[in-house]
Amino acid sequence: MTLHEEIVSMGRHASTASRKLATLSARRKNAILQAMADELEDRRDRILEANRRDMEAGRAAGLSGAMLDRLELTGSRMESMIRGIRNVTALKDPVGIKISRWIRPNGLEIVKVRVPIGVIAIVYESRPNVTVDAAVLCIKAGNAVILRGGSEAIHSNLALADALQAGGTREGLPEYAVQIVRNTDREAVRELCRLNEYLDLIIPRGGEGLIRFITETSRVPVIKHYKGVCHVYVDESADLEMAIRICENAKCQRPGVCNAMETLLVHERIAERFLPRMAQVFRRHDVELRGDEKSRAIVRDIQAACEDDWYAEYLDLILAVRVVPDLESAVEHINHYGSHHSDAIVTGSEKAARRFTNEVDSATVYINASTRFTDGGEFGMGAEIGISTDKLHARGPMGLEELTTYKYVIYGNGQIRE
Repeated sequence: MTLHEEIVSMGRHASTASRKLATLSARRKNAILQAMADELEDRRDRILEANRRDMEAGRAAGLSGAMLDRLELTGSRMESMIRGIRNVTALKDPVGIKISRWIRPNGLEIVKVRVPIGVIAIVYESRPNVTVDAAVLCIKAGNAVILRGGSEAIHSNLALADALQAGGTREGLPEYAVQIVRNTDREAVRELCRLNEYLDLIIPRGGEGLIRFITETSRVPVIKHYKGVCHVYVDESADLEMAIRICENAKCQRPGVCNAMETLLVHERIAERFLPRMAQVFRRHDVELRGDEKSRAIVRDIQAACEDDWYAEYLDLILAVRVVPDLESAVEHINHYGSHHSDAIVTGSEKAARRFTNEVDSATVYINASTRFTDGGEFGMGAEIGISTDKLHARGPMGLEELTTYKYVIYGNGQIRE
């Protein structure tokens, strides 16, 4: 069987499975998810061993520290995945929810109802946890899913997918409802992008290059997030102790993820008090600072930033720093250089906070909190399928509701149109 024939077969099988999934009750889907969580628990050692193989290959291939961090599965991360499945199980099933209802003058009752999207392909890099999050959320929302992870995580992804399929099958998961592309050739991604006869949606998660490739190639609708160029703006009225804690967390807690801060903006009126203290904290974490002239005049060991630094998603212990004259300049910087992902203001002014949230055009905006909270689990969604920086049809963390669409159901008693 050629690669083309293999992908077409997967799409055809997924389409059939999606119709069966759409008829499952919430109780049945929850039983499937619980069995998946149990199977991951039972196969924990086998999965971690598969991940060790990927980690060894990644080190030999020279993957960066940030990439290896994304790739690694630990006992605590396994536990988090299993807990995430159980959290999704506890969430309300969105399928069948009546969004709105009205009656026309002729007596027709029109009801807008949530329904599954159908067949979703998830194309992702590095993070094995996406295998679990994507499958679980899609199944709960009634969608069949085709998973295609990166070659660097192939052993981990296969071990996880096999566990999910085995557990789900025990409780009635339709055959082919969860499939994983075992071919690591990039041509497999191209074939998925052409599968408009069977696929309803593609969601890419990974580097900007992968996402642009899919967006430019796909015949199937795409929900994307190109990159996470996230900002924290420290306003003139900020509590500086709070600002230091937030900035340290946003940059240093886990720098290789999309919701980590990449640019720090500081109001000029507090820059001389704030930046030296903040720089001292960053030095303890070995953060490399790249700044504008004003920031370098205050902290001498900041390297000179170039224009590209303001656009950069470093995913590493590197941070761009700029001193701005006012809130308006901070907002202009974010809207020009940012990626519409996650941006925060630290301020004591309600007026400044309101203006920031109204004018910054991003999927998530924070007042006095770290950008690191942009995550489906942290938002109470149980897990997420990704962070959308699009505006249609989903924006920000994509949970169960974002994996559904709707249909109109119309009730009549013999009405005809005159």
